[in-house]
Amino acid sequence: MPRSLALSLRVVRETLAICVPTLVDAAVGRLAKGAVDDRLASWCDKVVRETRMRVTVRGGEHYDRSRTYLVMSNHQSHYDVPVLYHVLGSNLRMVAKTELFRIPVFGPAIRTAGFIEVDRSDRTSALANLAMAKQALASGTNVWVAPEGTRSRTGDLLPFKRGPFYLALDTGLPILPVSIQGTRHVLPASTVRSSSDVAVRVTIHAPLDPKVHADVPRKLAVTRLLEDVRAAIEGGL
Repeated sequence: MPRSLALSLRVVRETLAICVPTLVDAAVGRLAKGAVDDRLASWCDKVVRETRMRVTVRGGEHYDRSRTYLVMSNHQSHYDVPVLYHVLGSNLRMVAKTELFRIPVFGPAIRTAGFIEVDRSDRTSALANLAMAKQALASGTNVWVAPEGTRSRTGDLLPFKRGPFYLALDTGLPILPVSIQGTRHVLPASTVRSSSDVAVRVTIHAPLDPKVHADVPRKLAVTRLLEDVRAAIEGGL
């Protein structure tokens, strides 16, 4: 499949086009969530058009935009981000590894926009930042986390981290499992060159109530919830 560095650079340009004004607004004290949501909506649609991804959605009836969810998906590519925004809407903030927050311009912008940093090498910091995720969910903002913690190079599911499932138990909000298939063919983890005209399928599964395991010890509840979510996501791949 032909790959293009020029296409990747055009996507970077679209990304910077929303990062810079977000940082400017924050610097002068006029940054509002609605403005960030609008920019994210515009950005994801432009990225999908720029790459000519053919995005199809299954299970859309499981997603109620009037509710708040902890969204959990597999992670195949950086393009998972615009695809999920394209499908689920911009009232969504991502839990991302700390390395992304170190990228000049982009990192400060996503932090300012309300994205949630998790340093996997610092348990104390990770737990503190997951508290930020609780605040976002409490305010009605959907939070998206990839339990694998990193991109899969093969498309197969990697082992799941347990932290997101403690977050689910603590908030009691429904988990929305989502399977993403095809984005790794747009941009695999091993390259910076993107491909266009790729078919991408997003499967939204029925929400899972974390309270269904409330009658067992906490660690066992996390294990069972992890297994439920993994089975749902894997079923869509």
